[in-house]
Amino acid sequence: MAGFVAVHTGAGNCIDETKYQRVIKEACIRATDILRNGGSAVDACEAAIIRLENCGYTNAGYGSNLCMDGSVQCDAAIMNGSTLNFGACTNVSRVKNPIQLARQICEAQSNPQLLERIPPMVLAGTGAERYADEVGCSMVADSSLMISSKAKFQFNHYKSKYDLVVGSRNNKAASEEPVPVPEASNEVELAASLDTVGAVCVDGAGNTAAGCSSGGILLKVPGRVGQAATYGAGCWATDTDDLAIATCTTGNGEYLMKTLLAREICNGAFTSDCAVTSLHKTFTQKFLDSPLLPQQQDLYAGALTLLYYPKQSSGEVMWSHTTQSFCVGYMATTQKVPKFVHSPLPTYSVPGRSCVVNGHNFHLRI
Repeated sequence: MAGFVAVHTGAGNCIDETKYQRVIKEACIRATDILRNGGSAVDACEAAIIRLENCGYTNAGYGSNLCMDGSVQCDAAIMNGSTLNFGACTNVSRVKNPIQLARQICEAQSNPQLLERIPPMVLAGTGAERYADEVGCSMVADSSLMISSKAKFQFNHYKSKYDLVVGSRNNKAASEEPVPVPEASNEVELAASLDTVGAVCVDGAGNTAAGCSSGGILLKVPGRVGQAATYGAGCWATDTDDLAIATCTTGNGEYLMKTLLAREICNGAFTSDCAVTSLHKTFTQKFLDSPLLPQQQDLYAGALTLLYYPKQSSGEVMWSHTTQSFCVGYMATTQKVPKFVHSPLPTYSVPGRSCVVNGHNFHLRI
């Protein structure tokens, strides 16, 4: 069986891409093995993201960013391009692999419910965790088991900076003498946009799937819902006879939600003959220049997009971002080894104000 998968570990300011290279390749290999054995695009997408969630380096599953109170709360979503079913979970702390729960919710969309009830599309918090336990998702006994050493280190580092700024401002307010206030570093903003994971996939039948998983922004307010659990923002997949497309996003979650960037990317592709032009236009008009977003602020986003043309048995995988860098990987079932790409923003471009688009063509032997 044929197929193609692509994964990412987040758009941001990646200083050392080598720590992502191995896990990205492992995720691609795991997904293509499933495709070769007749698995669906949804199967492969889920498996790739599970591997990314488990590595401890990424901001997803084990290793997720911590909330302001030091707790861990995860978001995830998956969409089936052939059925258009979508499933997501948010604010889960004891589900080992949030993407596994999102997949269960997505699949249940097609199952009839007693008394003609409509199946849930998004589940949150303790209710989501009870549902996960009932449907057989892997659970952890205590949420602290989801906190990696990397996440704990980053939390302590940035929380101390935050407390220093707050303390200085309080001292200044209480004193008649002006007290110098340290400026809040944009390191927090850059670190917050790192490491969210996603995957897009097409199987031998030409069906696509897209998924994403995230621990949310660093030092987020407990209970915050991010783009990884929001319909139309974190991932999208749509299959037609002429074009099947799947995309997953990363970056400033609130801005991705305001612009519904994932859905806009897919909608734009259906009205353009050139994938590069379409992506650049969407990022520029629907994100960077969007009237919904603050124009005096840097706007960070990234997207991994797969376009497949069933009549030609060929497609394109595209990556686009406004951040300093983006780590992605891809692999077809015909390849022996996956390809890893560390995509930088051109030196003449300004992060948060301009975007870059690149990609690779592929062909499926069906």
